[in-house]
Amino acid sequence: MSYEIVKNYRRNETLRNSFNYLAKETFCGLDFEPWYQTGFWNEKYIPYSVVKDETVIANVSVNLIDCTLNSAAKHYIQLGTVMTDKNYRNQGYSRILMEEVLKDFSDCDGFYLYANDEVLDFYPKFGFVKTDEYRFRTNIDQAEKTSSFAKPIPMKNKEDWTNFLNKKENLKSNGIIQFDTDDLLMFYLTQFMQDNVFFIESLNAYAIAEQEDDVLILHEVFSEKPVDLITVCQSFENVKTVEFAFTPSNIESIQNLEKYKYEEEDTTFFTLGGTITSDLQTILSFPQITHA
Repeated sequence: MSYEIVKNYRRNETLRNSFNYLAKETFCGLDFEPWYQTGFWNEKYIPYSVVKDETVIANVSVNLIDCTLNSAAKHYIQLGTVMTDKNYRNQGYSRILMEEVLKDFSDCDGFYLYANDEVLDFYPKFGFVKTDEYRFRTNIDQAEKTSSFAKPIPMKNKEDWTNFLNKKENLKSNGIIQFDTDDLLMFYLTQFMQDNVFFIESLNAYAIAEQEDDVLILHEVFSEKPVDLITVCQSFENVKTVEFAFTPSNIESIQNLEKYKYEEEDTTFFTLGGTITSDLQTILSFPQITHA
């Protein structure tokens, strides 16, 4: 059967629509078209697809994760959207794509991916190894609550997104690692997390957070200078526990932090090559809002 491998075709409407169709069929309705239409699907998200008769029948996507760790530039590759049309499975297309990707990015600082339980035997064939991720959580004493208040910042339209990104440009993450992944961030903020951005005026800080009853899931905090993350958490009403979905840079200054092994249902973290294994001793886990 004749086929070709096509890469980075986001501006090709026919192939993009075919890619989106396969993604929706494979991942319960996952649709990349809104991300493209907002303009945030850029050159850092690169589909590698097997194409037959202008139809995407298999795919492995490359996500360029550029960041800074301990003042050193890092270039990781996150693999995602691994899928094959049900009519073409078990014919070696995913293997062909994986080999192509690993060859093209052999000089990166490491590969990583999140695999579902059905394919756990596939990635070790290429040298990937299961790797543990760790996160932190702590209790919040609202009796010591300050006057800080987390004001919701809507992310409903282009003006909202532009305003936020313009202000964020002069701010830094309070995480252990500085990511240059606004494209992935806006994948979330323009769709699933339009109501999860908050501004804390007393700290001149933006927080990305979700609250489930008395549990706060803190995804990220951006500010001009480092801020007290407990004060950030106390800025939300009725919070008793905070779970950090990123690794704070000032771990030692946060009292009573509990470090725990983070595991997500039907998801296994794999890594390969470069310095990523040793880097993870510092990073501990990749922030939730950089997952693709």
